[in-house]
Amino acid sequence: MQNSRKGILVFIVLLFLSVNATSQHQKSGVSESDVKLKKSKKKKRVKLPEIDLSNWKVTIPEGSGKGGAISVEPPEISNYATNKILKPYMYNDSAKGALTFYAYPTSATTANTKYSRSELREQMEPGDDNVNWTFKQGGILKAKLSVDEVSRDKNGKYHKVIILQIHGRLTNDQRDLIGQRDNNAPPVLKIYWQDGKIRVKTKKLKFADVNALGILHEEAWTDDEGYNFKEEVGFGKFQIEVKVTDGKMVISLNKAEFAVYDDFNMKRWGVFENYFKAGNYFQSRDEGSFSKVSFYELEVEH
Repeated sequence: MQNSRKGILVFIVLLFLSVNATSQHQKSGVSESDVKLKKSKKKKRVKLPEIDLSNWKVTIPEGSGKGGAISVEPPEISNYATNKILKPYMYNDSAKGALTFYAYPTSATTANTKYSRSELREQMEPGDDNVNWTFKQGGILKAKLSVDEVSRDKNGKYHKVIILQIHGRLTNDQRDLIGQRDNNAPPVLKIYWQDGKIRVKTKKLKFADVNALGILHEEAWTDDEGYNFKEEVGFGKFQIEVKVTDGKMVISLNKAEFAVYDDFNMKRWGVFENYFKAGNYFQSRDEGSFSKVSFYELEVEH
C-alpha cells in the first residue's frame, strides 16, 4: 500500500513538471515549428548587387564568330537577370550579393582580338559609343570585386584574366585622318588578375618625339614592363580605384598600394578619347578553360 502511494506521488510530480515545462515553452512564444520557419527564411534571404548599369553596355562570348560577339546596351541591359542570352554569362549571385561574369573560349570575339569576354563597356550617353572622355576631363572608377574561379594551364598555372581597362578611342576625324577603318585605339590601361595577384600594364611611346599624326597610330605605342602589386588577393574580395587627371593616372589596391603614372607618355596620351571597361576578359584559348569574376560595387565619376 505504501509503495502504491509512493508511485502515485512520483507520477503526480512528473506530470506537474511536464505541464509546467510546456507552459513555459508556450509563454516564450517559440515552438519548434517557429525555429524551423526562421531558419528557412534565413536560408532564402536574397542579396542583390547595387550596381547601376544605366551607363554600361555588355559584350558576351556569344554571336556569329570573330568580330560578331553580341552586345546589349541600355536600357535592355537592365533586364539581364531575365535575358536568356545574357544569363549564362552575366547573372546575379544572390548568395554573395554580386554581379558575376562568366567567360570561356568561343569563336565569338570582338574585333582585333582572339580572346572571349563577358565585359562591360562604359557609355557616357546610354546607347552611344561616340561620346567618351579625355584625360583632361578626367575620370574615377571604383570597384569592389573578387575572382571566384579560374582554370589552370597544362603547367598548373592559373589562366590570366583582365578585370578592368581604360580603352583608347579615335574620334571620327582622327580615324579619317589616318585612314583607319574603325575608331579603335590602344588600351592605355589593363589590370590583370594573375596567379592571385594584381598586375597593371599601360602604354608608352616607342619614340618620344613622334609627331601629332604618327601618335594616332597604334604602332606608335607599346606595352610598358608592367607593375605587380605586392598584396596577394587570391580569390577574396578586393578594392581597386583608378583615378585619371590631365597627364596622370593613379591605380590603388585596397587603398594601401599605389601605382602612379605621370610621365610624358600620359601627357601625350591626352590626344585620345577613352572609356572604362570592367568584367571578365579571359586570356586563354585552352580547351576547357574558363573564369568567373564577381563585382560587388562598381561606380564611375567624371
